[in-house]
Amino acid sequence: GFMGCGKSSVGRRLSALLSCSYADLDAIIEKAADRTIPEIFTSEGEAAFRAMELEELQRVAVSAAQHEGPLVLSLGGGTVMTPECAKLVHEHTVCIYLRTSLDVLVERLKSESDGRPMLSNASADGSPIDALRARIAALMAQRSSTYENTAHYTVDTDGKSLDEIAEEIVGLLS
Repeated sequence: GFMGCGKSSVGRRLSALLSCSYADLDAIIEKAADRTIPEIFTSEGEAAFRAMELEELQRVAVSAAQHEGPLVLSLGGGTVMTPECAKLVHEHTVCIYLRTSLDVLVERLKSESDGRPMLSNASADGSPIDALRARIAALMAQRSSTYENTAHYTVDTDGKSLDEIAEEIVGLLS
């Protein structure tokens, strides 16, 4: 799902409900690169970040395949926009798309855009919130069909607590 939809928070709760390991791909990338995601975007650009993302996703997938039991892995919002990542995720995982409305995403992300490279360059005439809304809407327009095509299940998150979302996913998986 899109940034701000709750992938990391739901992922942690889901792993607790399933009594399995949890990993966050962005955190794995930051540890491997010894830099934050914004630092990678600033110093090397998005293309270099996406290459690192694919490499780490492949590493996690191989490791998980050799690991006994399930692993809950939270992806970055743009991970599946790399075709190789989308193929790997669709063919080797059970992918859940956490679908969240534009209004909810704007509300959640309005105080976080500085730490999110894909939002930090939002600019438009009018207020900063209008610029943020326009940037999120544009990215969602680019990404939504890929999210839907990559996912095995879609869970609408608006109006649901993190626990309700995680419990809904457990229901889908059982």
